[in-house]
Amino acid sequence: MPAKSRPPQDEAAETPHYHGHRERLRERFYSAGPDALSDYELLEMALFAAIPRRDTKPLAKALLKKFGSFAEVIHAPEARLREVDGIKDASVNQLKLIAAAASRIAKGEIKRSVALSSWADVIDYCRSSMAFADKEQFRLLFLDKKNRLIADEVQQTGTVDHTPVYPREVIKRALELSATALILVHNHPSGDPSPSQADIQMTKAIIDIAAPLGISVHDHIIVGRGGHASLKGMKLI
Repeated sequence: MPAKSRPPQDEAAETPHYHGHRERLRERFYSAGPDALSDYELLEMALFAAIPRRDTKPLAKALLKKFGSFAEVIHAPEARLREVDGIKDASVNQLKLIAAAASRIAKGEIKRSVALSSWADVIDYCRSSMAFADKEQFRLLFLDKKNRLIADEVQQTGTVDHTPVYPREVIKRALELSATALILVHNHPSGDPSPSQADIQMTKAIIDIAAPLGISVHDHIIVGRGGHASLKGMKLI
């Protein structure tokens, strides 16, 4: 008599516990929307593709504990991300892809609009692009006479607390692009966006060179993890 075939093992017993959790999270995301999920749950989902065979909840919580928020996680320097146990190449690539997508979307919002009538979009874009960088960057938004974005360029990248800025180089580039207005932007990696005396003096130097050439400096925005500061809003220029 042929031996009886062994009954198949219970599939549920073989399925890792987190599979059901992933499905429930996806269902809530699609039915209730992203606002129904906390930062760590969104981060869990972001890591699903990078880590298909592990529960991503502990890693998501560890990342948030180290960096503070979803935005700070995706914009964290690669070297610091790798300090978190469990973060490998695939996870870093996934997080940086999300950061790049967020920046591209924000930049697209500015390009589709008249910049000064959509100031919130300008601030959102500047913060998503620079607020969480670990080194100072000096960025220029070049505008035409209708205040539409011609170009967005990082002119200088400096150290943790200093970026060399050359006013004549700023104006030279504006003339090359036929820009009639500028918005200056830089970040403070310390997190505090308060302008320094050097920030104010540098802005005034650019204004002094730009004005006789018919180029307006609309504002100098400083961004940091703690928010943003506008030199014009503070009546410093």
